[in-house]
Amino acid sequence: MNRLLLLMAWIVAWGAAPALAEEGVPHARDLRQEAQIARANNAALLVVFVNKPCSYCDTVLNEFLLPLSRNPDYQRKVVMRRIETSSQRDLKDFTGRKTTHRAFARLHGIQMVPTVMLFDETGQALAKPLVGITTVDYYGLYLDEVIDTALARLRGEAPPAAGS
Repeated sequence: MNRLLLLMAWIVAWGAAPALAEEGVPHARDLRQEAQIARANNAALLVVFVNKPCSYCDTVLNEFLLPLSRNPDYQRKVVMRRIETSSQRDLKDFTGRKTTHRAFARLHGIQMVPTVMLFDETGQALAKPLVGITTVDYYGLYLDEVIDTALARLRGEAPPAAGS
């Protein structure tokens, strides 16, 4: 009986993982509008490029971006959206033109997922993309560094020193 309950709990948790990620990092729909919301808050637009199935993408979404999306400090720094690199899901780009998630990812040369990019309201990249996840232990540090670099550039400040 205990094994059955444990199995049922695991199935529910496994099935809820995509819903949790969508809660914190919704799919991009209109990048121009989403970037304008970010700019109005003096924040950057963080776009994570993912694919299905991708355990590394799930790790970045559920262990890093979802908790950040719930943190008020990061809500003031970034607006987060997700783009699925193989999806034909409708998307409006930074100019308002209709495209798809897949076409937008190709336009930005995304070849490896997960990739995190930060943009200003015009669609200009604000920092070097964070590509892949080599180690969970340091990923949060690397993510903070690209966010801080993007915000400094967006706000016209000196970029932070690496590793600080």
